[in-house]
Amino acid sequence: MKKQKWIALLLAGGKGTRLNLLTKSLVKPAVPFGGKYRIIDFALSNCKNSGIETVGILTQYRPYVLHSHLGHCSYWNLYNRYGGLTILPPFQRNSSGVEWYEGTSHAVFQNIEFIEQHKPEHVLILSADQIYKMDYSLMLEQHIETNADCTIAVVEVPWEDAGRFGLIKMEKESYKIIDFEEKPEHPTTNLASMGIYNFKWPVLKEYLLQEEQKEFTNRDFGKDIIPSILCDGRGLYAYYFNNYWKDVGTVRSFWDANLDLLNKETNIFLQNPEWKIHTVENNAEPLYLDQSAKAQQSLLSEGCEIYGTIEKSVVFSGVKVGKGARIKNAVILPNTIVEENAWIENAVIGSQTVIKNGVILVSKDPDVHLIVVGNNVTVDPALHELTSKNNVLTISS
Repeated sequence: MKKQKWIALLLAGGKGTRLNLLTKSLVKPAVPFGGKYRIIDFALSNCKNSGIETVGILTQYRPYVLHSHLGHCSYWNLYNRYGGLTILPPFQRNSSGVEWYEGTSHAVFQNIEFIEQHKPEHVLILSADQIYKMDYSLMLEQHIETNADCTIAVVEVPWEDAGRFGLIKMEKESYKIIDFEEKPEHPTTNLASMGIYNFKWPVLKEYLLQEEQKEFTNRDFGKDIIPSILCDGRGLYAYYFNNYWKDVGTVRSFWDANLDLLNKETNIFLQNPEWKIHTVENNAEPLYLDQSAKAQQSLLSEGCEIYGTIEKSVVFSGVKVGKGARIKNAVILPNTIVEENAWIENAVIGSQTVIKNGVILVSKDPDVHLIVVGNNVTVDPALHELTSKNNVLTISS
């Protein structure tokens, strides 16, 4: 195996519990996004476009749909004799059984042998559940110029969301990180880690091995590895990213990111159009709009049949909307049926779900900002299994 300048590892095995019912049957990176994509397509396409030849994808939770999607690696042109795309699930190392990934750094530690066979100078650690376009080679350039042991990509986030992230403080002139705090209860900065780390491989290996020797550890980059590097006074730098970026870790941020596509200023596909986001094509039949249909400021995918009214919504492939149905400010995932005279507003509707004739999914409660219906659910006028939490009303079977 030839020595490589860098390789990438995508962390794609988390349960994504904050995405609610959408990840009940599949892992978060495999959740559909933007009418025709899956969330992982963005990190994969960024790798391909940045010239990375070797990508390892660490999977664990409910991987079947994700593995099936990744089986078409030719769509990202990540198939070559130097490495290409490799799926890295947990495996049995000895007679004691399978060693599950217990944290982000532990997942990488379990794959040290995979990394070492490629002899990289640098290792790029990525989250597989974010929406953004980024040229990682620019981050690598700064990483090398500053002689950093580790470079963290950072972005400014809204103050109300800051507590969801690892937050950093840096020297403005040099970008050297001087403070890091993982998901603080009371944030003092809104400069957030994107969960994208570029390491010198010998440094990363040193800290992975060190972390495994500790009795009490979360085996996590944000909680353990990064604070240790900072405490030891190693070269820890920030790479400032100022383009569109959305972490879709919650159902509200997932809904927001999809609806961002309905405005030219925030539509990521209209930004830097030469930087393509690749996905697996489904070869569906063309979209059909009936003479009774009305559509305004929406994304409608191939394979849809629309007879009702769609406004400010993202509708995925294979969706059918009956006559008299009204959909507004909604995200409708693939192969769902919205029957005649149904009314949906401010909602996320899961895949292969049926909204029966005349059902109204519009909240009159000012404390409920979003309605979420799970995958493979039939919603009739006699609703059941309702749960309300954090301004979100969920409907499951």
